[in-house]
Amino acid sequence: MKRTVYLEDHEAFRAMARTFLEREVVGHIDEFRAGHAIGRDVWRKAGEAGLLGLEIPEEYGGSAPEDYRFNAVFIEELSKVTMGLASSLSIHFDVVVPYLVRFGTPEQRERWLPRMATGELVSAIAMTEPSGGTDLGALKTRATRVDRGWLVSGSKTFITNGASAGLVLVAARTGGGPRTHGISLFAIDFPSEGFSRGRKLEKVGQPEADTAELFFEDVRVAEDQLIGELDRGFAHMMRLLPQERLGSAVCNLAHARRILDETLEYARAREAFGQPIGSFQHLKFLLAELVTKVEVTQAYVDDCVTAHAAGDLSAVDAAKAKWWTAEIQNEVLDHCVQVHGGYGYMTEYRAARAWQDARVTKIWAGSNEIMKELIGRDLGL
Repeated sequence: MKRTVYLEDHEAFRAMARTFLEREVVGHIDEFRAGHAIGRDVWRKAGEAGLLGLEIPEEYGGSAPEDYRFNAVFIEELSKVTMGLASSLSIHFDVVVPYLVRFGTPEQRERWLPRMATGELVSAIAMTEPSGGTDLGALKTRATRVDRGWLVSGSKTFITNGASAGLVLVAARTGGGPRTHGISLFAIDFPSEGFSRGRKLEKVGQPEADTAELFFEDVRVAEDQLIGELDRGFAHMMRLLPQERLGSAVCNLAHARRILDETLEYARAREAFGQPIGSFQHLKFLLAELVTKVEVTQAYVDDCVTAHAAGDLSAVDAAKAKWWTAEIQNEVLDHCVQVHGGYGYMTEYRAARAWQDARVTKIWAGSNEIMKELIGRDLGL
């Protein structure tokens, strides 16, 4: 079915983004996977190409088309290369930047956004803690008021770009009251005294996305590093989490579609018992089911993208998109591995790497179980 969400300008942008990725990234993926990081040249060249400034106003060096569909197009193209690439770059331009644009002061935006647009400054967001996981209300990292600022102490884990970020948006507890009250957001530069990085974490998949632990030991934070309102950090996060979850959904589905397309080609070309394996009824029916599920899911995600571009996407609809695409992605890729047979278990094949990369999507941006809880509450249950 023909997709109608994107117009001519979006497709022209897609062609530009695809050319950039083919020229600057595709040939280096094995190198990035071995080094557990996206090369710094990629960040700078992406900045030069205007790919990191999609949420940044022009006065701070961005393009800010004010149309989320451009974000979605770039996330799709990144995901077709690797999930880890999409994770690293989208956290920067699609997740962290919006906090500074929407909640930052003009001085804060001037301080950080120009360098984020050029790729000189890589960013990360630090919500998850070792003992809390998805439960943001269980935050233990604390910011204690001192003269002309704060002292931040605590630890974070599973932080994408954690080993390379020069700016980290940190959620910390600043007040008492109910669990989700008294949380604030601080922009902390690296290096800062008392701020240290742990090891790069060894993950099941997405090795090219650097993921690290972060430690804060009485890190001095000035008043002008508070992002948004004091004690309103949880509300700020809830306002922007739907975009993060929609970005995850776009990524999940584009990733699965690319590998499914490659698996279809494999099924047409690979022969067994004197005929293409795709011609056997079991595989023919299986692939027909997978293509249908992906295309039906795509229609829903496209509607969510359209709604978000118009400012109408609800948190519940974003939760539906996130959990459902994660389920479909993992189902599709597990079957793709099976269709490839023994080769599907070899990491030199993209199907195997994609299968590894996808497993985390049921966990991050809020676990699928939490997404179902949000949907269930909306049903009055």
